[in-house]
Amino acid sequence: MHPFLFSIGSFHLPTYGVLLALALAAALYTVVRLGRREGFESGRLMDLSTWIILVALVGAKALMIVTDWNDYRHNLGEIFSWATVQAGGVFYGGFLAAVLFSIWYIRAHGMPLWRVFDVYAPAIALGQGVGRLGCFAAGCDYGKPAHSSLAVIFTNPYSHELVGVPLGIPLHPVQVYESLAALAIFGLLLWWYPRKTRDGEVFLIYLTLYAVARFFLEFLRGDEDRGFVFHHLLSTSQFIALLALVAAGAMAYFFYGRRRRLVFAPPIPEARAGLRPGARSAARRARG
Repeated sequence: MHPFLFSIGSFHLPTYGVLLALALAAALYTVVRLGRREGFESGRLMDLSTWIILVALVGAKALMIVTDWNDYRHNLGEIFSWATVQAGGVFYGGFLAAVLFSIWYIRAHGMPLWRVFDVYAPAIALGQGVGRLGCFAAGCDYGKPAHSSLAVIFTNPYSHELVGVPLGIPLHPVQVYESLAALAIFGLLLWWYPRKTRDGEVFLIYLTLYAVARFFLEFLRGDEDRGFVFHHLLSTSQFIALLALVAAGAMAYFFYGRRRRLVFAPPIPEARAGLRPGARSAARRARG
C-alpha cells in the first residue's frame, strides 16, 4: 500500500522499518512495565530483550532461508544479499530461537522461568500486532485473491519487485487479519495477567491462541515462498503451529493435570494398612 512514508531525493524511509521499530519499542515498554510488577530489574530485562531481538532476527532469517532453500542453493551469495537483510523472515523461526536462548539466559541468571515468560507473552503479541501492519504497508505476506468488501488492491511497483505481491488484484488483507488477532490476544493477556493462578499461565494462553489463529490464517496466505511440508499439505508455519499446540497441551498437563491427581488421589497405601491418613508417617518418625 505505502512502502515508503516519504522520500527525499534518493533517501526513502520505509514504512515497514518505522512500524517495526514502533513494535519493538511498544514490546519493550510492556516488558519493563510488567517486569516491575513482578519485581524484576529493568536493566536485566533490557539486556535479555536486546539479546532476544538479535537472536530472533537471526532465527527468522534462518528459517526463511531453509523454507526457500530451493532458490538459495542455486545462488548461495544471495544469503548475504541486501534483499535478505531487508526481509523480515519467518516469525516462528525467530520465536523458536528466542525461546531456546531465553531458557538458557534465564537459567544462567537464576531467574524464574515461567514468570519471565509471562512478562514477555503480552509484549510479543503487541509487537506482532504493530509489526504486521508494517507487512501490510510493504505488501509482504500477502493474501490470496478475494471477492469481498474487505479485499485490498496493491498498486505499487516497488512492492511487486521487492516481495512479489500481485498488483491490480483484490487480495485478502491477511496481514491486517493477523494484526487484529494479535492485538485481541494482547488485550486478553493483559486482562488475564492479574487473574492468573500460576506462573506460566499467561504464556500458555498466548502460545495456544496464536497457534490457532496462525494455523487458520495461513489458509488465506497467497505467498508461495513461505515454505510447505508434506507435499504442500501444510505450510511451514502451520506445521510449527501444530507443534506449538502439542507443546501447549504438554504445558497444560504439567501445570494442572498432575496437581489435580495429587490433590484428589486417595491415600491408598495407608487405607490398606488399616491406619488413618498420616498414621504410618507418624509411626515411621517415632521409630526413627
